[in-house]
Amino acid sequence: MKKYFNLFDFKQKVDYKTEILSGLTVALALVPEAIAFALIPGFSPLTGLYAAFILCLVTSILGGRPGMISGATGAVAVIFVGLILELKRTFPGIEPETILNYVFATVIIAGVLQILAGVLRLGKFIRLVPHPVMFGFVNGLAIIIFMAQFPNFYQKGTDQLLTGPSMYIMLGLTLLTMVIIWGFPKLTKAIPSSLLAIVVVSAIVIGFGVDTLTVADTMGEGETIKGGFPPLSIPQLPMTLKTLSIIFPYAAIVAGVGLIESLLTLNIIDEITDTRGSGNKECVAQGTANILSGFLSGMGGCAMIGQSLINTSSGARARLSGITAAIMLLVFIMFGSSLIEQLPMAALVGLMFMVAIGTFEWASFKTFGKMPKSDVVVMVLVTLITAITHNLAIAVLLGVIISALAYSWENAKRIRARKYTDENGVKHYEIYGPLFFGSTTLFSEKFDIANDPKEVVIDFKESRVADMSGIEALNKITERYAKAGKKVHLRHLSKDCIRLLANAEDIIDVNVMEDPTYKVAVDKPEIEI
Repeated sequence: MKKYFNLFDFKQKVDYKTEILSGLTVALALVPEAIAFALIPGFSPLTGLYAAFILCLVTSILGGRPGMISGATGAVAVIFVGLILELKRTFPGIEPETILNYVFATVIIAGVLQILAGVLRLGKFIRLVPHPVMFGFVNGLAIIIFMAQFPNFYQKGTDQLLTGPSMYIMLGLTLLTMVIIWGFPKLTKAIPSSLLAIVVVSAIVIGFGVDTLTVADTMGEGETIKGGFPPLSIPQLPMTLKTLSIIFPYAAIVAGVGLIESLLTLNIIDEITDTRGSGNKECVAQGTANILSGFLSGMGGCAMIGQSLINTSSGARARLSGITAAIMLLVFIMFGSSLIEQLPMAALVGLMFMVAIGTFEWASFKTFGKMPKSDVVVMVLVTLITAITHNLAIAVLLGVIISALAYSWENAKRIRARKYTDENGVKHYEIYGPLFFGSTTLFSEKFDIANDPKEVVIDFKESRVADMSGIEALNKITERYAKAGKKVHLRHLSKDCIRLLANAEDIIDVNVMEDPTYKVAVDKPEIEI
């Protein structure tokens, strides 16, 4: 019988066995990626592993999305490459230890910015990311995860593919891992198939002494993952404006990229688990974790979609799995480094291949004939930018901007005006569609000021004035009628519009002759509320 306990989340039931086994699987999957991402800017493997431990532990306890996994990521690691190049240009001959001090300081400031974003409740703005951008983001990440495994099929230290028995062994073990992950759940879900696959393939390699690539082979000469508890590392830097001018831009980028990737991952896990996380809470947790990472010799990071999907696909839904993963990762570093370094990369490559296949939104292909062309373009563009540049923030921001422009263009064409003259000779313009910056030109073209009668009614019952451009367009129309000696009545202005008109009084000479609905006009209202 399953035992349940509410751990750090009184609404979430915890299945101990599932959470612990899933956490162990995630810990094994964190090791090679943390090492690989640390090596991108030339850091020690322990710098990435310490960051993975701290990020995973803190966000699992404090984060807004139980079951989501954070750690050292490639998106953040790439940013440090630029920082290191700038430091070497600014300070020729700078020592590696000094570079690390700048990196740790950058991570700390990025954490402060992320906490500030959470306190200001900016996490809600992730809702502005359109679905095509989400599709593109997920598909791009799946491609990145898939392509990142191919260096494991090259001969160590070269750009030559493995050949002969070495290639056959690598392919065979990778395929075996994928088959176990795919097929075992059809028999039973008592044990996470990912963990079983790693154990089985590792047992074959270690037990039979199979000559294949291991975790130790992915590290530099003489490097190891063996270490102690993350050591305290207070950045020793001159407190000057020059130091801040170097650090702050990169800290802002780290904070932005980290939050975008984390909040998008949160949304994806929300959909998978049919629950809802807290974006603002996650911002604060990510910031806290990065601050601690900077003070404890870690390179910082953010949420990891691959490891998060491994966790949720194994059945984990609570915080215990992430906490277990972090603790087990520290155990590997402190006591199990020799065993972990013997793990075959084929098992971990097969696992990440399955993650990539599961991450990719295959259903997005079915939408090509059903979605608007602009949405298809956005989805493909975000996928390509994400996959090619690995710059998730730029890809998502461009996707949002293009989607917003496409939406504005479509809505700009929807402004309509039904015209008729009543029995009293008053001409009515009934406006349909939003009046905003994109539709002001079409709106102005609807009126025939020269040939209109002396009295005109512009009715906004089926419309709304959305921004300052709309207010200005409305003001210009009333001014043109006033110059022609004709009277204009504005009706059914929304509350939002009234507020905008009131706010605009000091900027624009608002010529509102009448608003019967909200009694803003100077004349008596013709229609009572």
